[in-house]
Amino acid sequence: MTFRQFAYNNVVRNKRLYAAYFLSSMFTVMVFFTFAIFAYHPLLADGQINHNVQGGMSTAKWMIYAFSFFFVLYSMSSFLKTRKKEFGLLMMQGMSPGQLRQMVFLENIIIGFAATLGGIVLGLVFAKAILLAGEHILVIEGGLNFYFPARAIGITCFSFFILFLLISLFISSVLRSGKLIDLIKGSQKARSEPRASMLLSLLVLVLIGTGYTLSLLARGGDAFILLLPVSIIVTIGSYLLFTQLSVYIIRRLKSRESFFWKRTNMLLLSDLSYRMKDNARTFFLVCIVSTVSFCAIGSLYGLQSVVSKNVALSNPYVISYLAKGSGADAQRHAEVIDQTFRKHGIQATRIDEVLTEYNMKDDAFTQMIVSESMFNRLAARVDQPPIQLAAGETVAVTPFQLQLDRLDVPSTTASGVHVRPDRLIQTGVLAVEGIPFVVPDEMYARLGKPAAQRSLHVWTGDQEQQGVLAAGKEIYTELDPSTESHRIAVPAYDVNQELGSYGMILFIGLFIGIVFFVSAGSFLYFRLYSDLDEDKQKFRSIAKLGLTIPELNRVLNRQIVLLFFAPIIVAMLHGAVALTTLANMFQTSLLRESLIVLGIFFLIQLVYFLIVRFFYIKQVRAAIR
Repeated sequence: MTFRQFAYNNVVRNKRLYAAYFLSSMFTVMVFFTFAIFAYHPLLADGQINHNVQGGMSTAKWMIYAFSFFFVLYSMSSFLKTRKKEFGLLMMQGMSPGQLRQMVFLENIIIGFAATLGGIVLGLVFAKAILLAGEHILVIEGGLNFYFPARAIGITCFSFFILFLLISLFISSVLRSGKLIDLIKGSQKARSEPRASMLLSLLVLVLIGTGYTLSLLARGGDAFILLLPVSIIVTIGSYLLFTQLSVYIIRRLKSRESFFWKRTNMLLLSDLSYRMKDNARTFFLVCIVSTVSFCAIGSLYGLQSVVSKNVALSNPYVISYLAKGSGADAQRHAEVIDQTFRKHGIQATRIDEVLTEYNMKDDAFTQMIVSESMFNRLAARVDQPPIQLAAGETVAVTPFQLQLDRLDVPSTTASGVHVRPDRLIQTGVLAVEGIPFVVPDEMYARLGKPAAQRSLHVWTGDQEQQGVLAAGKEIYTELDPSTESHRIAVPAYDVNQELGSYGMILFIGLFIGIVFFVSAGSFLYFRLYSDLDEDKQKFRSIAKLGLTIPELNRVLNRQIVLLFFAPIIVAMLHGAVALTTLANMFQTSLLRESLIVLGIFFLIQLVYFLIVRFFYIKQVRAAIR
């Protein structure tokens, strides 16, 4: 048997040992390939879609590739640490350090080739689903048809051949065999019990508490100013949380004899402080990576939702048309819109109103003022609540969230009527520019002759009925939506276009966030399995003293739960605070979006935990029989 055959058989005959590294590598290839399928789709590559989308996809693709390099490198390094005893046995049989490095190089090339091939095959399986998801998120008309991604296959094969070659050369060049006795003993060296500083443990509460408080109290531009310092504070606090506070809490629990000696708590706590100390950096890394994933996807999803809400809230009509004066052009344009609606089978009711503007006494501009009865007529047609004004009361109307004391508004008309607003209401009933005032009918009658008039034509109905998007596009093409003489708005079409713009960012962020999150899960997986042999030996010895299978399951369950969910729960808290800050900054609620994002990630982690727990406990139980 040649040396190459030996390396090949070493991989093939030890599938369980190599499975974790192979699967994590195959996943990174699959993500890169599926993204490349989308990025190199003919509809995008030929420039039929916005060039910004194409550029963003290309940039994101290489960002995923760069992260894949470090992820595969970390996976390989973790994988090699679990093989110290194997390397020691091989050296006992006469293998030289050079041959050991050559073996690792060949094994990595074999696994890399298999992972690349497997990732491409899986990517082809999921290609259609990815294209469907992409066309939905990016709001691409006509859809993205499936095609044979020859270019994506070529780019992926070449890129990951280079990646695995570089990692193989790097690992084999820096691999140190170490002393034979150290390799044979592996991780069985005696260690002193970890200690933690009470001062640093208290500092965790101060740092994270300060970061959370500053974030939750921030409003508007203050959130951007505090972003960097709060991130640094919370990051330092998170590191100390896993390296100091967790160990300190465990030591305190061990000192409470009533708790320590209860049932199987002794088995759980006996080496938990060692595990927390050993895994502290991994926990910290997973926490930060997961937080970035939560914040990136949650922020993008939240921003997209905010944009959709604002566009819909600012104009509740199927279409609105506002023109200067009431000339023939306004009537002709209204007829064009009616004909277009009939052509596309859209059911909508047209409402015509005349809006008036009045000169202000001390200002060189006019102010739009609407009577209470007119406002309520429009509000009733779009199921909005009417307003009831007291005598002499004035309100300002805006579709956006503003504060009345920040408005620079006039106070008195040229006719001497005081119209400074007493309060501000947020509604889209008046589909106009600026901030019009609504006054009681009695006050409106005293305003006198208006300085200017505007024609308002609005169509009420279901904004989501079939044909609205096509009609909106046709109307915008035939009638300029924004000129000196008129303004046209089709909210459903505008939202569709906005979603298309934000969709590209969301799609890219979703991919990168998933890569980060699954990579974080893989980090935890490698850390768990690095202790597998030690757990087998420990529980094999304890089983001889009477440890039952249910007790074993309970201890292992608690250990794995802490390993998988401790950093994720901390990351979810960080993410929840960050998304709340974002909501405060935009003065809106993102509770639904935050729950959806965090809930989905938690379910993914739960499924991952259940799968890993099943196989891990199965192997430990098999070792004690």
